[in-house]
Amino acid sequence: MPCRVVGSVNIIGVWTKYANSPNFRYIGQLWKYLQLHKESTGSGSTILCGDLNSNVQWDEWYRWWNHSDVVRVLQEINIHNLYHHIMGEEQGKESKPTLFMHRKLEKPYHINYVFTSKDLLGGNKNMIDRGCPDKCLEYSDHMPIVFSVAR
Repeated sequence: MPCRVVGSVNIIGVWTKYANSPNFRYIGQLWKYLQLHKESTGSGSTILCGDLNSNVQWDEWYRWWNHSDVVRVLQEINIHNLYHHIMGEEQGKESKPTLFMHRKLEKPYHINYVFTSKDLLGGNKNMIDRGCPDKCLEYSDHMPIVFSVAR
């Protein structure tokens, strides 16, 4: 769901889901969106964030639209993952899960993301944090993500 805030920042809220599509489930939906809207997504200040239900650890080699492909397409249009930018961690090696499946601490995954255009990456001006499982699991198995961008 794209929108423009204060006439200058494009925000794209994402929730990829199963959707009964044999070809474009989950991350494939975002890949397809980017193929159709790459130019407008990459123009201007952009924040793309939400539940991608995906991680590089689930890439399948025979798909041309896996998680790594989506990250690559975003990087091609100068949109970068804020968490990985700040934390310096590799895709698939995240130390802070954003989901505890079925609210179980023993089932941690990193599937929620914040991507921003390069102009919003401001070194030490950026911040990203996720909610504390002790407080948040009562309400959801997804942790809230709080972030700031440079302006």
